Amino acid sequence: MKFALKLKGNLYNFMRERGYHPDRWNEKPGQLVFIRRLGSDDYPRFHIYARINNVSRETIVNLHLDQKKPIYKGVKAHSGEYEGELVEKEAERIKKIAGP
Repeated sequence: MKFALKLKGNLYNFMRERGYHPDRWNEKPGQLVFIRRLGSDDYPRFHIYARINNVSRETIVNLHLDQKKPIYKGVKAHSGEYEGELVEKEAERIKKIAGP
């Protein structure tokens, strides 16, 4: 699920205050990656790819729910949910906390 946020502060601090932490293993140029576990195990977890739109100064967020670890070594495919009630509720939680 993609959505945009207008943040007044630092993206790292914003995400940390919402329970997310950087996922250094998935960094890509121009994009920051964050995860938030739903329990004590690594999965399931929310996964966010975020980038700053330099024109609008908005943060573009791409959120999904990883249900389990990729099965095959070297393959990035996973059981990710990009829609659904949990993803929608998490997106609303983040947007509500971000403010107008």
